[in-house]
Amino acid sequence: MERPQLRKRPITPGYIFFYLLFLPDTWQIVIAVVAALAVAPHLLRPDMGPAGMAIIHVMIAGIVYVISAPVGRRISQYLQKFFLKK
Repeated sequence: MERPQLRKRPITPGYIFFYLLFLPDTWQIVIAVVAALAVAPHLLRPDMGPAGMAIIHVMIAGIVYVISAPVGRRISQYLQKFFLKK
């Protein structure tokens, strides 16, 4: 018995936009980058070189990325309910 072939959706810019909009990781990354850019300047010292500055930014972004998982999920759930009303 043959199964019916499922048609694949074409990948369009709109499809990619809404896929990223509904993905919790997108919101975690946005929150982490904003937090790193806002907090890191307060932790940097004048004697730090570019490598030290980069490490501080990456550490803050990584920590906030993990902590913001529930927030990212809630934002994605809200947007799915808002855009995909049934």
